[in-house]
Amino acid sequence: MKKSLLLVESLLVTAALGCGAPELVNAESTSESADSVSAMASATAALTTQGCTQLSIVAVKASGDDGNGPGNTLDDKTTTRWSSLGKGQWIDYDLGTLQNVNGVSIAWHQGNLRASTFTVSLAPDGSSYTQVYSGKSSGKTTAAETYTFTGRSARRVRITVFGNTLNDWASIAEARACGTAASPGTGSGTGTGTTPSTNPNLVWRGDFETGDRSQWDRAQMVSADRLQVVTSPTRDGRYALQATVKQGDDPINASGNRNELVKMTREPAGSEYYYRWSNLFASNYPSAKTWQLFAQWHHEGNDGSPPVEFYVNGEEILLKVGGSGGTIVWRTPLVRNAWQDFIFHVRWSPNASVGFVELYHNGKLVLPKRAMATQYSGMLNYLKVGLYRNDTIVPVGVVYHDGWVMGRTLQDVLNTTYKVN
Repeated sequence: MKKSLLLVESLLVTAALGCGAPELVNAESTSESADSVSAMASATAALTTQGCTQLSIVAVKASGDDGNGPGNTLDDKTTTRWSSLGKGQWIDYDLGTLQNVNGVSIAWHQGNLRASTFTVSLAPDGSSYTQVYSGKSSGKTTAAETYTFTGRSARRVRITVFGNTLNDWASIAEARACGTAASPGTGSGTGTGTTPSTNPNLVWRGDFETGDRSQWDRAQMVSADRLQVVTSPTRDGRYALQATVKQGDDPINASGNRNELVKMTREPAGSEYYYRWSNLFASNYPSAKTWQLFAQWHHEGNDGSPPVEFYVNGEEILLKVGGSGGTIVWRTPLVRNAWQDFIFHVRWSPNASVGFVELYHNGKLVLPKRAMATQYSGMLNYLKVGLYRNDTIVPVGVVYHDGWVMGRTLQDVLNTTYKVN
């Protein structure tokens, strides 16, 4: 029996009240809770985690709850939970002092019935958070799953949940911070690909080496054959994505025709990342003097062009930053039936003196760092890949995607296939 003493929320309901309480759609989340000064009795047994050396947690708070308070995630009982309704709800753990954190272990409430989308952010204090992980739980177990990332000194560990495959509830039965080298978890985020280029330092991997689209949050497609995981052609590993668009494909009743995958990266302003991927445009890819986007970082708003877009126009590939009135910062001739390798380095910010973009194409630096705004004010971005084009285009368009990864340094995203000069 493991005995422990933990500081939790001062208004925490007892574990008996939280046990088995249903998620109520009409339950209201409270405002941000303050750190607790009350104590909680020990649980009956220690939480079992794999690939995780647990760090001590001295306090916990959350953005809100429905009566199932955040302290329930530290009672060593998977029959209790913290729950809060709405995308973007978070739970925050205080380690008391700076620790080397390189993972979290989470037992999800009803984790065998639904997969939750979430991020992990670290801070040396209670304000300066840096996102270190973005992924999705496996949806196959209620046991703790361990998700790892590059070690970083931090005192606060924040888990932010963006709903699950059934609804918008954030529900965690147990959670722990990890502090030593650990093996990747069973979820679909960092380190779960089986490609030879697996790198444990990556923030997120969307390379389709799971053999399906599970590394991505959702698909906007008219049918499954439009976003099909294939075994040929591939650039790296066993699988790639074949994105097909036919005239009239409009899965979200919006402008243009599209079939796209979505990853809710939601990078905070001031954050800096490298993104690596490859594209192959089919030998009969349409030549049209209008826009055909194959990768975009879209803003949270519904209207207007995205802040960052990679697209084809006529016989050129272009990178445009700044939306409809933005700037084309790079262009190159379109080459069909050959893999095009991209490494995109960006600092996300609505401030043109803070944000920047940098681009490597086919192993060469083709766009040195260029200062510019990469976000719209007050809006985070998210990633969309596949094919999105003007609805006047008649011929079928096919483009292949492979090797999508996201890291914090250039070395994180490089491997024997992807090199730079």
